[in-house]
Amino acid sequence: MITAIQQIAVNVQDVERAKGFYRDKLGIRHLFDGGPKLTFFDCGGVRLMLGLPEKPEFDHPSSVLYFKVGDIRDAHRELVSRGVAFRDQPHLIAKLPDREIWMAFFDDGEGNLLAITSEPPSAS
Repeated sequence: MITAIQQIAVNVQDVERAKGFYRDKLGIRHLFDGGPKLTFFDCGGVRLMLGLPEKPEFDHPSSVLYFKVGDIRDAHRELVSRGVAFRDQPHLIAKLPDREIWMAFFDDGEGNLLAITSEPPSAS
Protein backbone atom coordinates (compact mmCIF):
# COMPACT_ATOMS: atom_id res chain seq x y z
CA MET A 1 0.00 0.00 0.00
CA ILE A 2 1.00 3.61 -0.48
CA THR A 3 2.53 5.11 2.65
CA ALA A 4 4.13 8.40 1.55
CA ILE A 5 5.29 10.51 -1.37
CA GLN A 6 8.83 9.40 -2.23
CA GLN A 7 9.57 11.82 -5.05
CA ILE A 8 8.03 14.65 -7.04
CA ALA A 9 9.22 15.39 -10.58
CA VAL A 10 9.24 18.93 -11.93
CA ASN A 11 9.87 19.59 -15.63
CA VAL A 12 12.52 22.18 -16.44
CA GLN A 13 14.09 23.48 -19.65
CA ASP A 14 17.51 24.32 -18.17
CA VAL A 15 18.69 21.99 -15.39
CA GLU A 16 21.57 24.21 -14.21
CA ARG A 17 19.39 27.32 -14.04
CA ALA A 18 16.68 25.40 -12.17
CA LYS A 19 19.24 23.87 -9.80
CA GLY A 20 20.52 27.33 -8.94
CA PHE A 21 17.00 28.62 -8.27
CA TYR A 22 15.93 25.78 -5.98
CA ARG A 23 19.30 25.58 -4.18
CA ASP A 24 20.36 29.22 -3.97
CA LYS A 25 17.10 31.16 -3.93
CA LEU A 26 14.77 28.72 -2.18
CA GLY A 27 17.51 27.19 0.00
CA ILE A 28 16.44 23.57 -0.57
CA ARG A 29 19.20 21.04 0.14
CA HIS A 30 20.73 19.66 -3.07
CA LEU A 31 21.30 15.89 -2.93
CA PHE A 32 22.94 14.87 -6.22
CA ASP A 33 22.85 15.16 -10.01
CA GLY A 34 21.75 12.32 -12.26
CA GLY A 35 23.90 13.29 -15.20
CA PRO A 36 23.28 16.50 -17.13
CA LYS A 37 19.50 16.00 -17.41
CA LEU A 38 18.46 15.47 -13.76
CA THR A 39 19.11 17.02 -10.35
CA PHE A 40 17.68 15.99 -6.99
CA PHE A 41 16.84 17.82 -3.75
CA ASP A 42 15.65 16.86 -0.27
CA CYS A 43 12.53 18.79 0.64
CA GLY A 44 11.65 17.70 4.16
CA GLY A 45 12.11 14.02 3.39
CA VAL A 46 10.44 14.14 -0.03
CA ARG A 47 12.85 13.92 -2.93
CA LEU A 48 12.32 16.64 -5.53
CA MET A 49 13.59 15.73 -9.00
CA LEU A 50 14.13 18.48 -11.56
CA GLY A 51 14.70 17.27 -15.06
CA LEU A 52 14.31 17.66 -18.78
CA PRO A 53 11.10 16.06 -20.07
CA GLU A 54 11.77 12.58 -21.49
CA LYS A 55 9.34 13.01 -24.40
CA PRO A 56 7.61 15.98 -26.05
CA GLU A 57 4.23 14.96 -24.62
CA PHE A 58 5.66 15.34 -21.08
CA ASP A 59 6.89 18.89 -21.77
CA HIS A 60 4.52 21.05 -19.69
CA PRO A 61 4.61 22.96 -16.39
CA SER A 62 4.32 20.93 -13.22
CA SER A 63 1.57 20.81 -10.65
CA VAL A 64 1.75 23.60 -8.07
CA LEU A 65 4.14 22.74 -5.24
CA TYR A 66 3.26 24.32 -1.89
CA PHE A 67 6.30 24.71 0.34
CA LYS A 68 5.46 24.80 4.05
CA VAL A 69 7.07 27.64 6.04
CA GLY A 70 6.81 28.64 9.69
CA ASP A 71 6.19 32.37 9.33
CA ILE A 72 5.02 33.29 5.84
CA ARG A 73 5.90 36.98 6.14
CA ASP A 74 9.47 36.20 7.23
CA ALA A 75 9.85 33.55 4.51
CA HIS A 76 8.47 35.96 1.90
CA ARG A 77 10.94 38.69 2.92
CA GLU A 78 13.87 36.25 2.86
CA LEU A 79 12.97 34.83 -0.55
CA VAL A 80 12.46 38.29 -2.04
CA SER A 81 15.93 39.24 -0.73
CA ARG A 82 17.30 36.24 -2.66
CA GLY A 83 15.70 37.43 -5.87
CA VAL A 84 12.47 35.41 -5.92
CA ALA A 85 9.76 37.39 -7.77
CA PHE A 86 6.36 36.79 -6.20
CA ARG A 87 3.08 37.14 -8.07
CA ASP A 88 1.40 38.37 -4.91
CA GLN A 89 1.91 39.19 -1.25
CA PRO A 90 1.20 36.62 1.48
CA HIS A 91 -2.57 36.53 1.85
CA LEU A 92 -5.25 34.74 3.84
CA ILE A 93 -6.88 31.85 1.96
CA ALA A 94 -9.10 30.40 4.69
CA LYS A 95 -9.95 31.03 8.31
CA LEU A 96 -10.70 27.77 10.10
CA PRO A 97 -11.78 27.35 13.73
CA ASP A 98 -8.27 26.41 14.90
CA ARG A 99 -5.96 27.93 12.26
CA GLU A 100 -5.61 30.21 9.27
CA ILE A 101 -4.22 29.20 5.88
CA TRP A 102 -1.92 31.73 4.20
CA MET A 103 -0.24 31.55 0.77
CA ALA A 104 1.93 33.53 -1.65
CA PHE A 105 2.68 32.46 -5.23
CA PHE A 106 5.81 32.73 -7.38
CA ASP A 107 7.39 31.22 -10.53
CA ASP A 108 10.61 29.22 -10.63
CA GLY A 109 11.98 30.67 -13.89
CA GLU A 110 11.07 27.47 -15.76
CA GLY A 111 7.37 28.28 -16.12
CA ASN A 112 6.31 26.36 -13.01
CA LEU A 113 4.00 28.00 -10.47
CA LEU A 114 5.06 27.48 -6.84
CA ALA A 115 3.80 28.73 -3.49
CA ILE A 116 4.78 29.12 0.12
CA THR A 117 2.14 28.36 2.71
CA SER A 118 1.75 28.51 6.48
CA GLU A 119 -1.03 27.61 8.89
CA PRO A 120 -0.70 29.71 12.04
CA PRO A 121 -3.21 29.30 14.88
CA SER A 122 -6.36 31.40 14.49
CA ALA A 123 -6.13 34.86 16.05
CA SER A 124 -9.68 34.57 17.43
